Amino acid sequence: MKLIFPIAGAVTFLSAIALSQSQSTREITRDQLRDKIEGGWAGQMIGVSYGAPTEFRFRQAMVPEDKLPKWRPEMVSNALNQDDLYVDMTLAKVLDDKGLDATTDDFGAMFKEAKYQLWHANLAARRNLKRGVPATLSGTPKYNAHANDIDFQIESDFIGLMAPGQFQFTNSLSWRAGRVMNAGDGIYGGMFISGMYAAAFFEKDVRKIVEAGLACLPQKSPYALAIRDVLTWSEQNPDWTKTWQAINEKWDKREPCPEGALKPFNIDAKLNGAYVALGLLYGKGDFSKTMEVATKAGQDSDCNPSSAGGIVGVMLGYKGIPKEWSSGIEGLADRKFNFTEYTFHTIVDSTEKRALALIAKSGGSVNGDKITVKMQKPTAAKLDLWDDYGSPVERVPSSDARWSWKGEWMKPAAGSAPGRGGPAPDTKASSTKGAEATITFNGTGAIVTGPYLPTGGTAQVYLDGKLDRTVDVYPDEDSRKRGESVWHAFGLKNGPHTIRLVVLGEPATGSKGADIEIEDLVYFR
Repeated sequence: MKLIFPIAGAVTFLSAIALSQSQSTREITRDQLRDKIEGGWAGQMIGVSYGAPTEFRFRQAMVPEDKLPKWRPEMVSNALNQDDLYVDMTLAKVLDDKGLDATTDDFGAMFKEAKYQLWHANLAARRNLKRGVPATLSGTPKYNAHANDIDFQIESDFIGLMAPGQFQFTNSLSWRAGRVMNAGDGIYGGMFISGMYAAAFFEKDVRKIVEAGLACLPQKSPYALAIRDVLTWSEQNPDWTKTWQAINEKWDKREPCPEGALKPFNIDAKLNGAYVALGLLYGKGDFSKTMEVATKAGQDSDCNPSSAGGIVGVMLGYKGIPKEWSSGIEGLADRKFNFTEYTFHTIVDSTEKRALALIAKSGGSVNGDKITVKMQKPTAAKLDLWDDYGSPVERVPSSDARWSWKGEWMKPAAGSAPGRGGPAPDTKASSTKGAEATITFNGTGAIVTGPYLPTGGTAQVYLDGKLDRTVDVYPDEDSRKRGESVWHAFGLKNGPHTIRLVVLGEPATGSKGADIEIEDLVYFR
């Protein structure tokens, strides 16, 4: 079934295009460039630290006023251990090592060896790379059930921060880096965010900044349609909460992530990208108001104010961020971000150096303190969607009679593995060779969900009587990760399909055991 997304809300993009066409070149001083780069990194740090206490605590709900964090400057130290920053920076290091033409394989090689904890699309991508999947495929839905998740969106800031007015470069680099962990709208999220950063160097009107980011996207993509809706509704509704309600009513309905499908949890890139746009449009360039709205929107409420704060930080410059927000940064500006070689000062140095190289490569010039930027026109990326398999229809828990079980299966003990989230109530587990789980569904795709385990084992999965693949549930780290894809397939012929999972009783490479746990089946139609 091919999904058709109607175009709703007529918003023209003349102002966004005019941003790059009104002058073929723009000038900026070295001091201004550095100040804006500092502002972008500082805004990210502040936003992620501010929103961290509310992250995913409010799902399909706004953060109440009394739960909104009370900012203290020392809270910004939290940013040193946030994946929003350390993944962002290690992707940036690929460019420092390989140059501006770094390839998808270059980004994949770095990501494969990264030692930090990851989740969702990032975790799936690293597991794929370690199992021999090429970097050009590790983000695709064949191998990655999280392809539309927020991962690349929250780590694409480094692209826009080095690309003042360079919209075609931000799209090109987003494609090269983003396909390691995402596909479709998951990549478009990075194009949207990095495009807004590129615009913010020369634009003070946040609406035009959002429109410039939107102009980088294929206009019929669901991501672009969601942002266009936010632009339309923000003109109609002076009250941001009414626009928030409209976003949720239309766009919080179809989350394919194995942890979030048919649940309040939503880590989809476009929904959370809509919340970034919400914060920017209603913040109107005011840093405090932007933080408040982007955080109050809920769901991934540390990543969203981090992106919004970074974009406003570029627009205002570091010196323009109110001191009550930024005053904690200088005290830790020479401390390294975890898992990186960078401090605040050195990531700014690195970004400035790359920005100057890109400006020169793109036809601009650097003459002493004077920088001339040859502006690029925002150009829509090619439409390349993957989620045309349908929508999630039902979650069938392992306790449901539609499942059949052979061999030894039991409920895992609470606290049987470290990490976020113990066993779900209906989880069944086995490490016995030959134990089987079978279920039939009617649809176009399915995910067998369960946790990744430090004691994760291997299994063979048969689809409609034929061996589809051998899987394992080891996360490559000593942590339990609930709500993951044990096995998945999309784009099947609409109709009945039978899945049979056979436990091999063998540990995955590096694992401490041979366990397989099954939570439920999510099927699509």
